[in-house]
Amino acid sequence: MQNIKDTYQRITDTIIEQLESGTKPWIRPWRGNTRRSSIIPRRATGEAYRGINVIMLWVAGQMFGYEENMWMTYRQAQDLGGQVRKGERGSLVVKYGTFTPKDDEDHEDRTIPYLKGYTVFNVEQIEDLPDRFHSPAEELPSAPVPHIETVETFVKNTGANVSYGGTKACYRPSIDDILMPDRDRFDSEVHLYSTLLHELGHFSGAKHRLDRDLTGRFGNEAYAMEECIAECTAAFLCADLGVDHDPRDNTAAYLANWLTVLKNDKRAIVTAAAKAQSAADYLHRLQASKECEAA
Repeated sequence: MQNIKDTYQRITDTIIEQLESGTKPWIRPWRGNTRRSSIIPRRATGEAYRGINVIMLWVAGQMFGYEENMWMTYRQAQDLGGQVRKGERGSLVVKYGTFTPKDDEDHEDRTIPYLKGYTVFNVEQIEDLPDRFHSPAEELPSAPVPHIETVETFVKNTGANVSYGGTKACYRPSIDDILMPDRDRFDSEVHLYSTLLHELGHFSGAKHRLDRDLTGRFGNEAYAMEECIAECTAAFLCADLGVDHDPRDNTAAYLANWLTVLKNDKRAIVTAAAKAQSAADYLHRLQASKECEAA
């Protein structure tokens, strides 16, 4: 059985990971389904989670942008005819209780507490589940977020593969593409393009481009440094393209995280800004290449 202290440490590490990543709480610049996200997380049986598991799954939901509140194990998904998508990362929950050792004749009534961690997946990570495990799509306001052609053209000229849909914004190094939430989920073009240019900053760091370290795990120093570079890149590009940079509150939370990480190296923030400038310069050079091709 896994050491109880190890499980407590995993829980603590997960909470710290969330806090240190700048999500306290996370305020996404796009609209999610707030009605569903406020519901207590539930098991595949419909039973509500309790205690620390509620907090752990709220953290995971915020961290990865899940709107559904139902979770299940890999085996449960298979038993229901579903399949966890390749590359999806599970979330930690725990089972706790007590047991009585059978070989303790001197203390027949002695019970020992246990805490066992196991992994669950949100239903949004699982394909081919029965329809009952997914909530009806939420109708979003019909007012479209305006297109800014200068930014749209800039992004297109980089050659980045950008797709809209769902609730996540991320760059995926493994297949070299950018995922964005549906355009209509964003509150404004400022939020949309600040987010898009942030992900474009990550895109610039791929091995066959500027070859930055994109392997940092969520919440650690390598991850925080790359997030700092991407956000600075977005700020530089927004200024270059005449777009307001996203003023949302979690920018300040990110900065608190960066400062915590970067204070260990007085040169780190200068390095991050320099790498961000290199990223912006690189993306601008791609524009010149496209213009030459067009000519």
